[in-house]
Amino acid sequence: MFKYVKHLNYPLNIHKKDLTMAKLLITQFGGANGELAAALRYFSQKFSMPDDRGRALLNDIATEELGH
Repeated sequence: MFKYVKHLNYPLNIHKKDLTMAKLLITQFGGANGELAAALRYFSQKFSMPDDRGRALLNDIATEELGH
């Protein structure tokens, strides 16, 4: 279902470290409002849905969140 290809679309050359931007990026990925937290919230909420369509929708959204 998931395919991970480890290559960049274009070459990347880092000349100067930007710690402020690095902090912003890491909070987006792993912070309280990041991708992983959102995916886990969707996965846990699907168990309280009363119908199958709602569970399937939340499962699809959580899977999509884990994909990026």
